[in-house]
Parts: sequence; structure tokens; C-alpha cells
Amino acid sequence: MSLKTSPSATPVSDNGAITAQQWKWSALAGMASYLDAGSIVALGVGMLNFEKAFSLTKGEVGTLAALGPNAIGCAVGAVVGGWLGDKLGRKRIYQYDLIVYAVGILLAAFAVNREMLFLGTVIIGLAVGADVPTSLALVGEFAPAKARGKLLGFTQISWSLGPVVVFILAALFGTFLPPEHQLLGTRIVLLHLFVVAVVTWALRQGLTESVVWKEAAASTTAVSRNLGVLFKGKNLNALIWTATIYLFWNLAAGTAGIFGPYLIETLNAGGPVSSVLLSCSGFLIGMVVTAFVFMPHSDGSYKTRRLIWGIGALIQVVAYAILLFLPFSIPVALANILLFSVGGALAGEAFYKVFSQELFPTMLRSTAQGITFGIARVILGIWSFFVPVLAAKGIGEIAGLLTLFLAISGIVGFFFMPDTSGKSLEQIEAERA
Repeated sequence: MSLKTSPSATPVSDNGAITAQQWKWSALAGMASYLDAGSIVALGVGMLNFEKAFSLTKGEVGTLAALGPNAIGCAVGAVVGGWLGDKLGRKRIYQYDLIVYAVGILLAAFAVNREMLFLGTVIIGLAVGADVPTSLALVGEFAPAKARGKLLGFTQISWSLGPVVVFILAALFGTFLPPEHQLLGTRIVLLHLFVVAVVTWALRQGLTESVVWKEAAASTTAVSRNLGVLFKGKNLNALIWTATIYLFWNLAAGTAGIFGPYLIETLNAGGPVSSVLLSCSGFLIGMVVTAFVFMPHSDGSYKTRRLIWGIGALIQVVAYAILLFLPFSIPVALANILLFSVGGALAGEAFYKVFSQELFPTMLRSTAQGITFGIARVILGIWSFFVPVLAAKGIGEIAGLLTLFLAISGIVGFFFMPDTSGKSLEQIEAERA
């Protein structure tokens, strides 16, 4: 299976109109987000089952979370894959990394011991990490200048859809399978990601190289590929800014993604099915807010972007602050999840994706996002080691730290947000040079 058209077939329009082909390309590239978030949540909802089946200690649970798609494994893949995406082109990465991802999924799904589970989890992280920066660079480079936020926001819907499908499957298996067969449900959930990865890989074979990248690579005036350029002047400022807003937001999002059901169950706020359905509701509301608020308005004026970000940041801080004052129960957990999902759709990964494409020169765009994505995931990995230990003491310390992290992301994002709205990538690159 393949598409007969490619991003090189049609010139990019700057009037904000999006063609049917561009929607298709965005959907295929955005599947990186589906597989990223889907694998994080699949491992998360299966965490207790793996813990019981392989007699994992709390430290091993934290290590498993830290080494996979949620954190360090993904970070290494993003840094290496992002650099290769700039050096060799987007196509060579996104054509093959999903095959590696599929292998990792199979290892985790059919794991018979902890060693096999850990190996599969690391491979999943490496592969999905390599896919994310190159796929998003592709979307940013073929998107119309006045619809870049809309198409990158569309990939964020895929990021929410993956967990929704995983949570629904997990809830069904949690309801209808007896306790002694719950691990089978986890294996089936992982295998659905294998099928999605293989189908996406097959459909992507019809995509060719980014025109923007090809022109930049062929131009004698292209910005140097030397990594040192990223650590100077405006590029350094952009690197620090995007890394900061994503790092501190992702600490909360990563905790919710892989430890959400785990925290609800271990702290006795709800059972296995209720914990899964609660977490699922958050991703559903995130999809709705992204589709009906972020996508229509993220390409607006600079003031509009700051307003959206500011509202979202405030809502997210409230989401975790309430856990400091109210007992951790199903109603409180639901309020936390819904508020964080609304705020995250407005002041989270979607805007990080947009600015990561807009603020860096073409020949360093994928590398830059790989670095910032990698930094955030490594620190999330370190944090993941301690979450199960902190959870044993209750929700208070975790909630307090996540409230602080979200406040830092929100403040830095609002007060230092650059004005790039509605400009072509070439125009932004020329201005920043």
C-alpha cells in the first residue's frame, strides 16, 4: 500500500488553505504521536500486570518507566534520529524506524521474563524517539504558513487518540477477563500497536522527501549543519526556551501518562477499570479542546497565541494544586485529569511542536527538536525512578512538585514567547539569521 502523491508534488501555499493531500500527509506523519503516546500508556496500564507477573520491585517498575518510550530510550532515539533526519533527510528515518518499533512491540507483548520486557521497552523508546522529530519536521515544512499550527495540532489529536484506544481496550479486558488473565489483555493491547505501526509503515512508502529540506540541502547559502550553530545567538535562545517549556510540562504529562492508572489504584482512589476510564476521559477532552480551540486559533496573532497559552497554563496549575488541599478520591482525580487535559491542549506539547518547527533553520530543525525532546525525556526518566517511591507516601509530594513544574513552564512560555505567527519558515529563518 502506498500513496501516489508526496509532499514534493505540490508547492506549499501561504494563504492558509489546506489540501486533502496535506491532511493525509499530516495524518501519516502524526501517527508517530499516536504510537508514542499509545506505547507510553499501554505500558502504563499494564504496569501492575507486569509487576505481578515478573515480581518486579518498585525500583524495577521505575526503571522500566524510565528506559522506555516515556523517557530515556525515547530521548536517545530523538537525539540520534533528529540529527540523522537533518543530515540524511526526513525520508530515510520515517521509512524504516517503524519496523524497529514493531520489533520492540513484539518483544514486549510476548515477554516471558523481565529481561525480554526491558529489551522490548528500550527498543520501542529508541524507535519512536527517532520518528517524532523527523515526522514533525516534515509536517512543519509542507504546511501552509498560516495553517502550520492547525496541521501540527492535528498531529496532537493523534497523540491523544493512541491512549484513548489503549484505555478502551484495557477497560474491556479489565472488565471481561478474570484477574489471572489480565496480563493477556496487556499483551493484546500492545499487539494492536504492532498492527498500527506496520500499516502506517506501508502507507508511508508513498511519501517522498521534504521539498524544503531538499532545497536547503542543495543550496550553497544554506545555514551550516555544524551543531555549534545551535548553541549561539537566537538559536541558543530558542533551544533554551523550547526545552524549558516542554521539559517542565512533560514532567506532568509523562507522570499522568504512564503512572496515572498506577497512582489511582495504588493510592486506593479507584479500581483497575475506573482508573483506566478516568485517564481515558482526560485524553478525550484533550482531543476536543485541541480540535475546537487550538487548531482554529493557534495560527492567529501573537496576542492570540499568548492568550491561549496563558489560559491553558493557569488551568494546568490549578489541576495539580487542588490535590494539595483535597483528599485523593475519584471525583478529585477526575477534576485533576479534566483540568490538566484542557490546559495541556492549550499550553502544552502542541505549541511546543509549532515553535520547534518555526524557530530553527531547516538544516538543524530536526536536530534541535531531537535535542529538546531528548532533554525532556531524560529528565522525565530520572523523575520516573522516584514516582513509585513518592507515591508510597501519598499524592502530596508529587502534586506539589508537578504544580511547581507547570508554573515554570507556563510563566516562561507566556513571557518569552517569540512572535512567528503567520510567517513562512523561510521568512522566519531569514529574520532570525
